[in-house]
Amino acid sequence: MSAIITLTTDFGSGSPYVAAMKGAILGINPLVRLVDISHDVNPQDVHHGAVLLAEAATWFPPATIHAAVVDPGVGTQRKLIYARIGDGQYLAPDNGLLSLLAKRHKPARIVQLTNSEIWLPDVSNTFHGRDIIAPAAAQLSLGLEPERLGPSIHEMLMLDWPEPRRMENRIEGAVRWIDRFGNLITNINAGLLADEKNVSTLRIQCARHDIVGLSQAYGQRSPGDLTALVGASGYLEIAVVNGSAAQMLKLQVGASVIVES
Repeated sequence: MSAIITLTTDFGSGSPYVAAMKGAILGINPLVRLVDISHDVNPQDVHHGAVLLAEAATWFPPATIHAAVVDPGVGTQRKLIYARIGDGQYLAPDNGLLSLLAKRHKPARIVQLTNSEIWLPDVSNTFHGRDIIAPAAAQLSLGLEPERLGPSIHEMLMLDWPEPRRMENRIEGAVRWIDRFGNLITNINAGLLADEKNVSTLRIQCARHDIVGLSQAYGQRSPGDLTALVGASGYLEIAVVNGSAAQMLKLQVGASVIVES
């Protein structure tokens, strides 16, 4: 079976930059299997990229190589790194893009990308994704040992990922990300809610709106209704049936969500 390389960027779905990265990879290993996780990360939004990568990457087969580029600091002194996290291999700028994954599973290895012999011959100051990360991913797919990429380092830059607070009869959390449907996905996981004896009487407060009870599916409420449920990611989310909770409530990432029993 050929190796798999995934790509996650903020380049945009129709961008030639995506094709350039793929071309750089295929020029080294034409048999590799390329999979797009997303190229619609909000521009220069490292937090958003970290969430999308963490949501999708862990579903891939062991040893999959994940190349991620959301890099507002390209061309500066920020590092480029390789990390072994769980069963996956990751290449990214060291700007927090891998930090949600690293929060969930401590990296077994982190390597700084410094071996220019593996890079493309001419490295642009504005496109390290094509000229450094892409060829490194391709070489790994051919069996290159990670230590050939550069020296081991002991830590990576971590973004702040607040945890929900559990108190008596109350959980205080926040919106972690917003999907394209306008669903507000929180940092309150299903495990915290599993302790509640009667989910039908829970009160979920968000932007001065109260939702009573958890639904099992979006369609259990009528179109236009505000609803709360545990989504496919295993986290509590706030949704509007056939609509956008983000638009209705005019909320952004970080907004408070409170669950009371």
